[in-house]
Amino acid sequence: MKRKIAVVTTSRADYGHLYWPLRELEKHPGVQLQLIAMGAHLSPEFGATVREFEKDGFAIAAKLECLLSSDSDVGMAKTIGVATLSLADTLGAMRPDLLLLIADRYEMLAPASVALALRIPIAHIEGGEISEGAIDDAVRNALTKMSHIHFTSTEAARRRIIAMDEEEWRVHRAGAPSLDHLRRSKMLDRAELEARLGISLQKPSIVIAYHPVTIAQDTVHEADALFAAIAKIASQILFCYPNADAGSRRLIDRTREFIAQREDAHVFVNLDAVTYWSLLRRADLFLGNSSSGIMETPSLSLPAVNVGLRQQGRERARNIVDASADADAILAAVKIAQSDSFRASLTGMTNPYGDGNAAEKIVDVLTKVPLGQELLMKRHN
Repeated sequence: MKRKIAVVTTSRADYGHLYWPLRELEKHPGVQLQLIAMGAHLSPEFGATVREFEKDGFAIAAKLECLLSSDSDVGMAKTIGVATLSLADTLGAMRPDLLLLIADRYEMLAPASVALALRIPIAHIEGGEISEGAIDDAVRNALTKMSHIHFTSTEAARRRIIAMDEEEWRVHRAGAPSLDHLRRSKMLDRAELEARLGISLQKPSIVIAYHPVTIAQDTVHEADALFAAIAKIASQILFCYPNADAGSRRLIDRTREFIAQREDAHVFVNLDAVTYWSLLRRADLFLGNSSSGIMETPSLSLPAVNVGLRQQGRERARNIVDASADADAILAAVKIAQSDSFRASLTGMTNPYGDGNAAEKIVDVLTKVPLGQELLMKRHN
């Protein structure tokens, strides 16, 4: 009998991380992959990224509408509820042997809660990390305690999960699976990338990935400093769309107002993983508050300026320059990050988040771990 492994994905970001684990699961002779797409994947506003699965040849077992067209924290909370109702029916019918979840998006609380009630063991990727300026931090820790198998990106994250009273045999350091793209995916050359983006990359370019700060009462207050700073930067500005969080529509509106005043500013609703990684390879600087700046830019020795509270506490490689949410502080950090001496200092650096071999490690554990009550029943020290 094949082992039924269900995987939930809710956005372009986690699909990019899950791509190579999904490929490994799909081709494994002992696995029946059950892919569940929900949330922003089905939203035209956020690029209807469910089409990426079909383009890549993955069969989707279930498409679940749950994302409210809202820009508030109440909308986020209701999205969790709608997702829970849909997943109760879907997972209740599927009854997979394992459920694989990733990272720290608030809507991931829904599949974890349903699986717990249905006695479906949960495997979780990217637990044990810290991001104190977002509700993601609490979500990540909740998912860790609800999960039965853990795949961490760093060794420090592994130790942190064990310190949370999780048995050592359950916790595996695999690395961040998004980094597998650099080893296994064919990147675009400059001409291919320019054609796909519809822009020229001849001018120095800054990639901006900035999301609402969900721990704050005003989730986009820090954005004032960001937009004030980039208005004074001469480089080409390339925005990636924010996450579907409270305040994201306000960020999108401000972004579009900004690019309407600058011919060398552009926004991209959805960049698939290969296009995104190819762009990072050609960029001169990463700027924002996304985990991508912390976890992925080190593999390219790309200078990255991390703004504000959102990623506070997360492990950093030496290519990261932190800046408070103040326009002058951001500009000072950009000046440091763009200097020849800083870029030269990054030669030979390593990424604490992994080496691009995560997918094989994850699938090896998922296909061999004993199932049943022993997996479900945690023992505590």
